[in-house]
Amino acid sequence: MKINIIGAGISGLSAGCYLQMNGFETQIFERNPMSGGLCASWKRGDYTFDGCIHWIMGTSNHSPFYKLWNELIDMQSIDFVNHETRMDVEIVDKTNKYGENIFHLYTNINKLENYLIDLAPEDEKIIKKYTQSIREIQKYDLPPLIDKIPGYRSFKDYAVYLKYIPFVLLYLKWKNVTNFSFSKKLKNPFLKEAFRLLFDGGNLSLLIFSVPLSFYDKKCAGYPVGGSYQFVKKIEDKYISLGGKINYNSSVKRIITENGITKGVLLNNDVEVLSDITISAADWNYTVFDALEGKYVNKKILELKALKKLNVFYSIVLVSLGISRDFKEFSHFLRFPLDNDLVSPDGTIYKRIESHFYNYDPTLTRDGKTVVSVSFYTNNSDYWIDLRKNDKETYNNNKKKFAQEVIDNLEKKFKNIKQHIEEIDVATPATYNRYTNNWKGSIQGWMPGKNILAASPVGYELPGLKQFYFASHWSMPGGGLPVAIKIGRDIAQIICKKQGKPFKIN
Repeated sequence: MKINIIGAGISGLSAGCYLQMNGFETQIFERNPMSGGLCASWKRGDYTFDGCIHWIMGTSNHSPFYKLWNELIDMQSIDFVNHETRMDVEIVDKTNKYGENIFHLYTNINKLENYLIDLAPEDEKIIKKYTQSIREIQKYDLPPLIDKIPGYRSFKDYAVYLKYIPFVLLYLKWKNVTNFSFSKKLKNPFLKEAFRLLFDGGNLSLLIFSVPLSFYDKKCAGYPVGGSYQFVKKIEDKYISLGGKINYNSSVKRIITENGITKGVLLNNDVEVLSDITISAADWNYTVFDALEGKYVNKKILELKALKKLNVFYSIVLVSLGISRDFKEFSHFLRFPLDNDLVSPDGTIYKRIESHFYNYDPTLTRDGKTVVSVSFYTNNSDYWIDLRKNDKETYNNNKKKFAQEVIDNLEKKFKNIKQHIEEIDVATPATYNRYTNNWKGSIQGWMPGKNILAASPVGYELPGLKQFYFASHWSMPGGGLPVAIKIGRDIAQIICKKQGKPFKIN
């Protein structure tokens, strides 16, 4: 049975690998000259700039995702960096009892707990409640039963959920606790401000930090040395070794359908490639409204398009610098306040900067040099996309001007930077949109809704269309690399189930 897959990102490569393992003949059509999709890095002179990976869930066997990654690549062959701190946050106008204005978010739970209590003994009771909630989360494999879709689960498998009742109760207890509401319960002024700034001024569920911290502590959420490209390359090599074929520089103009059944794909050069099944591991808006011409939609899909059900995950302006200094004296990830607001060309106002020094990955450049990146989150991606399309000169000028303003702020903070800059690169929402076709330049897909345990309004199939599957991080709110491999694996299981074949790993 022949299967066409659109997109060689993590989900497309994963689906291809598992389908090849189970005897299907697959080929992937990728619009770019390389695999990876949003999981990408690129060379500029002596430097490799990374547009994706900061950490990956499942880098040790303390996470169920480790099993999935290890099915496709030898995780023991990768060196992972597990940072002592997730990030450092500089606090304005407040210091701790040692006269310091830097808050350290340690990844070791015991160390974090001791640090917080040392800074604020008056808040010991509430601190221990919080750190104990993280320890409770560690008792559970999250998500449960990720290696089996419902069709392959036995009654015994479902009985596992009974063990998760305490976790559900824990979730219900903490789901409405935000960093703002938690900070109000604290007495210590320094700690109170530190928790308010965990999300750079945003008021979000504290669980968004608690769950990752539970993985950091177990060293199963590390950074792979070599970054995005090297990680993707290992999965690509696995797919090719299994007999899969990747067609690079091959954009799909349209998915061919006949009487509600997919028959193959029509490439941009008007070549038809027929298949028994078509999988889109590409952008959702492109898939539904361009490749399928909006013919297979329902009210739920139209509400998603109108942003009535979920919001699109933000995009970023990523300023990356290649600097001939190592910056070993600074935190690898520091969020610090600006003396004056930094205003993006798209109108977004930034009061703080997140500086990321990649001096812990020697593969990204040569000795004595460092990659420095600064990410600016934006919900005004249409500005960049439209500007590049309609006025490229102004677009390029705005990128250069913004990068210079960022460099000026870094110089003010860290000193002795400007004279050592060798490369400057600016990626905008237009960059992400152009290379990956991701709707609105989103860096992941859909933002999760308020209830993160609610059923997803996005599915693997479309109404009225047979022999078609959608396997992308848009299929599950939140997105990310672990979601991508799970979705690719799920689709392969669904296809095996419908063909009456046992699902196997080899």
